[in-house]
Amino acid sequence: MFFLRLYLLCVALVATRTLGADPEIPSQIPQKSVGKRPTEQNITFNSVHTDGPYIAMSFDDGPSATLTPKLLDLLAARHIKATFFVIGENVMEHPEIVARAAREGHEIGNHSWSHPNLAKMSQESVRSQLQRTDDAIKNATGERPTLMRPPYGSITDREKHWIHDEFGYRIILWDVDPYDWKRPGPAVVRNRILKETRPGSIVLSHDIHPGTIEAMPSTLDALEAKGLKFVTVSELIGMATPETPPPTAKLKASPSASATPSPSVAPSPAFSPSG
Repeated sequence: MFFLRLYLLCVALVATRTLGADPEIPSQIPQKSVGKRPTEQNITFNSVHTDGPYIAMSFDDGPSATLTPKLLDLLAARHIKATFFVIGENVMEHPEIVARAAREGHEIGNHSWSHPNLAKMSQESVRSQLQRTDDAIKNATGERPTLMRPPYGSITDREKHWIHDEFGYRIILWDVDPYDWKRPGPAVVRNRILKETRPGSIVLSHDIHPGTIEAMPSTLDALEAKGLKFVTVSELIGMATPETPPPTAKLKASPSASATPSPSVAPSPAFSPSG
């Protein structure tokens, strides 16, 4: 009898401990939801794959007090929308031109405050370059930009990600460069653009060079005659299909500032001082 009672007591103790074991530990530990980090292809674009005949014309380094208004006039006459990657210092000098561009349906992107090589700068310096320009664009247009283009196309992978995380920018490069910064003449600028542009292209030019502005009327008319249609960069990205190729860039550097290729992009045979 004694052993029976002892056995029953042990069974009861074990059952009680099992039923009440670790009451503070849940049976399932909730897993913290971790968002997917944007991929390189989601952040950086130099062209897109699109099923339609769409291209984006982009103009860097403005606004110019005299040339940008002329460009806006010829774009308006053709009902063409473009994207302007502006320099913050120039926006501060001519906010009314940037305001006009935005008012007429063009897209405004951040091209830094003073056109330095961002890949060679500290994070804080890069942040200042972008934030000051972001603020200048907001003051001029009432809207903050959603795109940025690094001067010279020079930017590191790390910069791409933290800039995207902090500012929400897409990084916009290009696949057509007429090297208009070399001032080869309007005919050369036109022919290079016509030769290289295809559906999905992002065309780089500069609205601070007279030859570029002179080349634009015949260039735009010829592109349109080929059946191509003009949209802003963001509109073009919105048309992208999954076949969009991974981004690469034709890096540019100035004769006075030796921009080194970014680790994230492939160098091109030629460099440009603006862009």
